[in-house]
Amino acid sequence: MRLALFQPDIPQNVAAITRLAACLGVPLDLIAPYGFVWDERKLRRVGMDYLDAADITHHSGWQAFLAAKGSARIVLLTTKGATPLPAFTFRPDDVLLLGRESAGVPDDVHDAADARLIVPIRKSTRSLNVAQTAAIAIAEGLRQTNGFPDV
Repeated sequence: MRLALFQPDIPQNVAAITRLAACLGVPLDLIAPYGFVWDERKLRRVGMDYLDAADITHHSGWQAFLAAKGSARIVLLTTKGATPLPAFTFRPDDVLLLGRESAGVPDDVHDAADARLIVPIRKSTRSLNVAQTAAIAIAEGLRQTNGFPDV
């Protein structure tokens, strides 16, 4: 299982998700362009030494990511999702894709996903932070596939 971030806007969220990926042993795909200049010094403020422990692949754009992902399913986490996260059955090779904090993903990326999931939240709220969503979704995927690292 992998995490992927589509054109992330906020370096602190990237750093937090990088730390999450490093701790869980999950590779992380970052799909450019980014909404910030990639600066490891700034990212270390949140990611600390976990940046060195993470398996990060930078992709020059959406098409480069698609070419590299192989046959893995793209599972998009989106507020426009049709399937609630708890109702979805994950596979060990799924790629969990999260969109930009400011705009999600464009229609062509949305349409390319094999599944579109929503994390159920109260109707009176709008959305979760992208790092929180990543943590909830990857935890459920790893739980279902027995993919958590040994303790």
